[in-house]
Amino acid sequence: MARRQAADYDQKRDLITKEAAKLFAKKGFDGASLSELAAACNTSKSLIYHYYTSKEAILYDVMRLHIDALLTSIDNLAQRQDEPEELFKSLARNLMRQYVGAADSQKVLLYELSNLPSQDQKDIIEKQRKIIDFAEDLLRRSAPNTKINHSHLRAHVMLFFGMLNWTHNWFKSSGAVSRDDIADMAAAKTLATLR
Repeated sequence: MARRQAADYDQKRDLITKEAAKLFAKKGFDGASLSELAAACNTSKSLIYHYYTSKEAILYDVMRLHIDALLTSIDNLAQRQDEPEELFKSLARNLMRQYVGAADSQKVLLYELSNLPSQDQKDIIEKQRKIIDFAEDLLRRSAPNTKINHSHLRAHVMLFFGMLNWTHNWFKSSGAVSRDDIADMAAAKTLATLR
């Protein structure tokens, strides 16, 4: 007979991924041990293995949960009928709101991709490309008369993400500049390059 899942199975997995994001962000994937993760979760290493088959599986879930939240935000924007420029500005704000609320997961996504098995890497990269393609499409539609070719447009999109993706290194929620201000600045700078 198969073993039944505990009623709090999903909550325990959520705790593991949350604590893993903190630990991997602080120590790096290679520098963090499952024993440390178990201690952070106030459980045993063997119980961690009840929820995840490997450290890499935990890493994948940290990344997958974060990027899936970003994709949900993109999907919600795609349903709106706003002008492309307004959607691009909303995209910047949505990304910053996600990044600030999940700085550890964002850091893990940026730095630890190479530690995933190749199939999991492909899955995460495919999802990243969807986000990048969505931003590029909005940018192209925001300036339909631009003479910028595809390669240069893609470079502008990557610079836009570069402005936002690394804010986990320096942005302070308690500072004088809000996350929406940062998003608005990044969107305005990017849109201005196409005019």
